Amino acid sequence: MSKIKVGVIGLGYWGPNLVRNFYQHPETEVIGICDLSYDNIVKVKNKYRDINFVTTGYRELLKQDIDLIAIATPPETHYEIAKDCLEAGKHILVEKPFTKTSQEAEKLIELSEKNNLKIFVDHTFVFHPVVRKIKEIIANGELGDIYYFDSERINLGLLQTGVNVIWDLAVHDISILLYLFPDLEFVNVHAFGSKHIHPYYEDIAHIVLEGDNGFIAHIHVSWLSPVKIRKVIIGGSKKMLWWDDVHPFEKLKIYDSRVEIDMKKQDPFFPSYIKGDVKILAIENYESLQKEVDSIVNSLNNGENPEVDGIAGLKVVKILEGCEESLKKKAVFKVK
Repeated sequence: MSKIKVGVIGLGYWGPNLVRNFYQHPETEVIGICDLSYDNIVKVKNKYRDINFVTTGYRELLKQDIDLIAIATPPETHYEIAKDCLEAGKHILVEKPFTKTSQEAEKLIELSEKNNLKIFVDHTFVFHPVVRKIKEIIANGELGDIYYFDSERINLGLLQTGVNVIWDLAVHDISILLYLFPDLEFVNVHAFGSKHIHPYYEDIAHIVLEGDNGFIAHIHVSWLSPVKIRKVIIGGSKKMLWWDDVHPFEKLKIYDSRVEIDMKKQDPFFPSYIKGDVKILAIENYESLQKEVDSIVNSLNNGENPEVDGIAGLKVVKILEGCEESLKKKAVFKVK
């Protein structure tokens, strides 16, 4: 079987990681790279000297014999570039967020279906070893009925020039949330945010997503924290889970902790606070992006559906739009 020919557009922060993973994969070949900055091209070219085609104009890349184009450019450029790629007969991998509007996402999905092409959206955390393990834990019922999802993703920077902190950071947690709970329907979105340093976009925000079954998700994101925190707490009726992605070893713990109330007893009720053992789980060690590339290769070679397709990207964009409306109107956004 011939190798999948890949081109990468955008060699700033994330693009070089895409080049590295596609370059190292035994079933893919990086044919060409593109960036507006020739300095960025030179940096990548010096590492991978047998990449023959380089250009500062992405449309020139589309003329090459390439199967898949990876797009790692600013979000506001995603739609135009992705549309041109699909019209040129290329499968696409689009960095998060998929598009800036749900209408753009819907048009790309329609175009891909019309041209019998695949869309992959770069929700890398869906392939994270801890996220995959959490999915197993939820599926086997160890946590019981899930009450809430509470996440915090904060650091000092990096301030973006084209999107606010929600579109930059919360997109990760929203993609994780929708992957873990694919059947969950959200009815309300409430976002709070402030511009303290950034002249145009919110640099700190809190998001509350309300599910139709009483489930609550809270996401805190910030570019203005003195410390880096990446944590998720998931509370269930039987046990509770803690994920600390910054911790070098003890990343995932399950707490045998819960509150029980005997409603048969008359008021005032007497809750029982159960605090049992804490279990630290061993997690497989691999790079998420490597697994993502494996999944893309498998989809293209074996005809399987993408694990993170355009529909998944659209669902995340719709929630991001809800956050945007809530920020603008300073009110709860009703999800339709």
